[in-house]
Amino acid sequence: MSSLPITDNDIPDNNVEEKISKDKTSEPTNNAGECAKPQEGTQGDSHTSKDYYFDSYSHHGIHEEMLKDEVRTRTYQMAMLNNKHLFEGKIVLDVGCGTGILSMFAVQAGASHVYGVDCSSIIDHAARIVETNGFGDKITLIKAKMEEVELPVPFVDIIVSEWMGYFLLYESMLNTVLYARDKWLKKDSGIVFPDKAVLYICAIEDEQMKKERIDFWTDVYGFDMSALRQVALKEPVVDVRFCHFFMFPLRSNSDLFSFDSFSPSLSSFHRRDFEGC
Repeated sequence: MSSLPITDNDIPDNNVEEKISKDKTSEPTNNAGECAKPQEGTQGDSHTSKDYYFDSYSHHGIHEEMLKDEVRTRTYQMAMLNNKHLFEGKIVLDVGCGTGILSMFAVQAGASHVYGVDCSSIIDHAARIVETNGFGDKITLIKAKMEEVELPVPFVDIIVSEWMGYFLLYESMLNTVLYARDKWLKKDSGIVFPDKAVLYICAIEDEQMKKERIDFWTDVYGFDMSALRQVALKEPVVDVRFCHFFMFPLRSNSDLFSFDSFSPSLSSFHRRDFEGC
């Protein structure tokens, strides 16, 4: 992703409180209700892969990309607003809240209070977004790692999270959602949104792509560059392809991975192994 110029709107306002609101119905003990203060950025060799991971979500561009995925975002919105009876009066935890979009959907669906947790600095912008849209008394944002945060409530009724990445599992957030489920979700009646996911895979032959990427090397401006054809054949290609006349499946769809939010652990989820085609 190419870098974008930073504008004044991208610079966090130091006057914005990190904790945008408190649950006014209860007094937290041991300062548990206070929003975690932004952690000092690591320097030099102490910068870990996790730090780079969270830093990647600090830029507004990646959130813009996710929000503009209308199919995904609208699906979350409809799932919540069409099930208001599940959210009415409930306490919700938003794992990896980002811009706060799911937290605001949850309040619209009737949640009494939402706790949004995110470790990246995008949460500083989310604080202003929540206040601007009038949800400051219903949403508490906490800047911290989910594995380290302490909530001012003993449990939550619902967990929402937009943990799905490219090819479903790319962002590696699922373990964090499972941790939050085991520590904070009400045992008997708790709900996770989404609660199920299935990844399907299907082998296809794309004649058009074969011509564009493989057969191309046999005649390049009249020269035979087929020596590179074998290299191109070994190189994996990740691309979005729309169905067309020259594309046909080599076998039927198969489920490669199945997720159930109440599976005990990530290792217990259903996977399928495939023999080479």
